[in-house]
Amino acid sequence: MQYKKVVIIGPESTGKSSLSESLAKYYDTLWCPEYAREYLLKKGTRYQFGDLLDIARGQIDLENQFAKTLHDAPEKKEGKNYLFIDTDMYVMKVWCEFVFGNCHLWILDQIAKRKYDLYLLCNTDLPWVKDELREYPDLETRDKLLHFYKDHLINQSTPWVEISGLGDERVKAAVEAVDGLRG
Repeated sequence: MQYKKVVIIGPESTGKSSLSESLAKYYDTLWCPEYAREYLLKKGTRYQFGDLLDIARGQIDLENQFAKTLHDAPEKKEGKNYLFIDTDMYVMKVWCEFVFGNCHLWILDQIAKRKYDLYLLCNTDLPWVKDELREYPDLETRDKLLHFYKDHLINQSTPWVEISGLGDERVKAAVEAVDGLRG
């Protein structure tokens, strides 16, 4: 079955996971969660540069598992033509460079190899929500990270839309962007 891959990216605490889940529910399909959460909850938050490569590989493996599940599923309705992906290698690149000033070549190779149909960039206009894994509560740092994501998206060929707004506004904007793929 043919389907389109939509990646949701942005700084931490911008609603990526919630938006991914909401879109999957709206379109009655699957979403691939962020592998880093699972990894860091098991291993702890004192990560090193090498851990980010492990996380990147885990993210790709998880995405491939969800893609295979969706690909192998019998086509039931139009909504199943999407896979929503919470986080990709651009997130890993920004994370590596922001924290360690360097990025693993493997991550850069994956950015060049992997193809997606749309990026949704989550804006920092949501209130910060603290949890045990988040590192940057200040808006200045989150906005700086948002700028890095925009820079990456501007300089690549896959269409992208910045998603802003609270609650249903955010989901509505994302649905409009995804529906734009149908044309």
